[in-house]
Amino acid sequence: MEELIKTNNPVTLSFVEALLKDAGIPYQSLDHNMSTLYGNTLNSIARRVLVDADCLERARQLLRDADLEKEADWSLGE
Repeated sequence: MEELIKTNNPVTLSFVEALLKDAGIPYQSLDHNMSTLYGNTLNSIARRVLVDADCLERARQLLRDADLEKEADWSLGE
């Protein structure tokens, strides 16, 4: 699994998950329990969305098309 996006924004997280689900791309959302444990008071605990390596480029393109690549770390290197 490869990290697609890491965010503290619950709206962005929900939108990314909806995009992936609609596109049929399997994903995992991590760190939800840690951010809930601290009551979202610590913005340093971001939630991560991971996808299979063979779906990564397709998932990245979905984020580009939705104008979300600035939210993702991988956009900085491209």
